[in-house]
Amino acid sequence: MVETINFYLLLLLLLYSLFSAQDPDGRCICTVVAPEQNLCSRDAKSRQLRQLLEKVQNMSQSIEVLNLRTQRDFQYVLKMETQMKGLKAKFRQIEDDRKTLMTKHFQELKEKMDELLPLIPVLEQYKTDAKLITQFKEEIRNLFAVLTGIQEEIGAYDYEELHQRVLSLETRLRDCMKKLTCGKLLKITGPITIKTSGTRFGAWMTDPLASEKNNRVWYMDSYTNNKIVREYKSIADFVSGAESRTYNLPFKWAGTNHVVYNGSLYFNKYQSNIIIKYSFDTGRVLAQRSLEYAGFQNVYPYTWGGFSDIDLMADEIGLWAVYATNQNAGNIVVSQLNQDTLEVMKSWSTGYPKRSAGESFMICGTLYVTNSHLTGAKVYYSYSTKTSTYEYTDIPFHNQYFHISMLDYNARDRALYAWNNGHQVLFNVTLFHIIKTEDDT
Repeated sequence: MVETINFYLLLLLLLYSLFSAQDPDGRCICTVVAPEQNLCSRDAKSRQLRQLLEKVQNMSQSIEVLNLRTQRDFQYVLKMETQMKGLKAKFRQIEDDRKTLMTKHFQELKEKMDELLPLIPVLEQYKTDAKLITQFKEEIRNLFAVLTGIQEEIGAYDYEELHQRVLSLETRLRDCMKKLTCGKLLKITGPITIKTSGTRFGAWMTDPLASEKNNRVWYMDSYTNNKIVREYKSIADFVSGAESRTYNLPFKWAGTNHVVYNGSLYFNKYQSNIIIKYSFDTGRVLAQRSLEYAGFQNVYPYTWGGFSDIDLMADEIGLWAVYATNQNAGNIVVSQLNQDTLEVMKSWSTGYPKRSAGESFMICGTLYVTNSHLTGAKVYYSYSTKTSTYEYTDIPFHNQYFHISMLDYNARDRALYAWNNGHQVLFNVTLFHIIKTEDDT
């Protein structure tokens, strides 16, 4: 009896080795995943496909042999199961009348039954696996049919020809992208909340000129009375709070309108109209310059105040300063700066009052101004430095947390970074691009 049980246990182990997983009840689950019938996403050559077909055929033949053996052995299992059930019934009868039997005989019978009871669920599982073999055969046939169809379809194409067509399409697409000029803002979507931290006012940013592998984040809490800049190696580290480095600036900053550009931090020195360029690599001030006539110390801030008189920003063209002067009657002035010396290269005087602006940002040399920092804010005004013209716009965006104290465009990410009432969020932007023609200079 024990030898028979060992035989079936070995058989069961053989069957279990053919299945890759079990369901919560312990039953084997066999799954064959057929590849998607999308020729453009495959790199396999026809030769590899034929090899796969041969493997599937071999599997099918092996399954057939296993099925024949299973059907034969299954008859023995049924007989054994019937005997065990009969033995169980007899045991119950003896149990009811155990007082009339000798204690020794009863104990021997009970021990034998205890040995057999664990085999019942095993045999039940074996029956289930026998059914799964039939299902497995059906899946093999389905897979074979799919692969045959793919082979017939791909036979009409040469792999190298398809590969060259893909490369050609990629080259044409890249050439087309190179012809895209700077775009005009059409829509703002979002926001996506990255993190909730800090006070109601602050700034966070990445470097638009950094390489694709460099995703450092810089974090500057509060609009004044602070000199600490926190650095994170990635957005993920920023979210988890895993700082990589802390910088102690030589001066306190004013406002929240700082920018990181080409590895350096540009910020407005507290209680002055002086712009500071600070290198993260060397930990030193590389340049500083007074922004002539620029108001400071809440003379011409944005609508929310916070010493936001001077707004430093960057776009596809370069480094900019947005501020207001008495000479321009408190209206916004846009100046393009030399990133090394901080010298003003050229300035444009607009007619939009700085104190009526909620926030502003530059995209492709055009200044976009919001009409409020509160709920209902929208991009209301734009000024092109290329044409020295302005227009009134109506581009809404969702001010989810009701108070924006920082809004800056990042040309690499094509996104707006915002500090929204203690939440660090991102807005996606949609730009209208103009394709260059051969006549364009």
